[in-house]
Amino acid sequence: MVPPIALWSKLEVRAVVRFLFEKGTKCSVIYREIVENYGEHAMSMTRVYQWCSWFKDSRANLQDEPRSGRPNTANNDWNTARVDELIRVDRRVKLKKISLKLDIPKTNVFEIVHDKLGYRKVSARWVPKMLSDGHKRHRVKISQILCQQEGDETIDVGPGRDHRGRNKLLEHLITGDEIWLHLSTPETKRDSMTWKHPSSPVTKKFKVQQSAT
Repeated sequence: MVPPIALWSKLEVRAVVRFLFEKGTKCSVIYREIVENYGEHAMSMTRVYQWCSWFKDSRANLQDEPRSGRPNTANNDWNTARVDELIRVDRRVKLKKISLKLDIPKTNVFEIVHDKLGYRKVSARWVPKMLSDGHKRHRVKISQILCQQEGDETIDVGPGRDHRGRNKLLEHLITGDEIWLHLSTPETKRDSMTWKHPSSPVTKKFKVQQSAT
């Protein structure tokens, strides 16, 4: 499956909606196409139906219509810096939590995170086991000790009789795969999603399953 497009703009998504609408595509199908190619945060189903209604009324402008009343001041540089700081502290923080903590409407938080800061929420890549550098060094050390013990040595086979033989230590080792037992239910893939920029390295997490016991 091809991953969603990482970098996109609202005007680009609206243009795709208009293109598909002019081709006679149903609104529900347009929404599925948007989610598949741009992700679930690109445009909600309600907004897809709304834009299709506007295009049906011969609207051609993809820009937001000017709004009357008090100008929006939530998307200023100060709030942008505060949102960025919260995300860097906790990459799993949710938009609703940011909105409540900074007292900013959730719609403005969404615009700051996606449009101004360029963050996208992605899932970590599954890996069988996540070993730290300390775990790897410990495994190398144990392997070196075992290799040093493998070799020729004097074996006592009876009173007054020593025999030079081969110490086949490695042939007597029993190895097997490691078993991980979890006392809690593993988090879902959605719960483990983190915010990242397109240029950020891919995050990893080890795959866990519920214990059978």
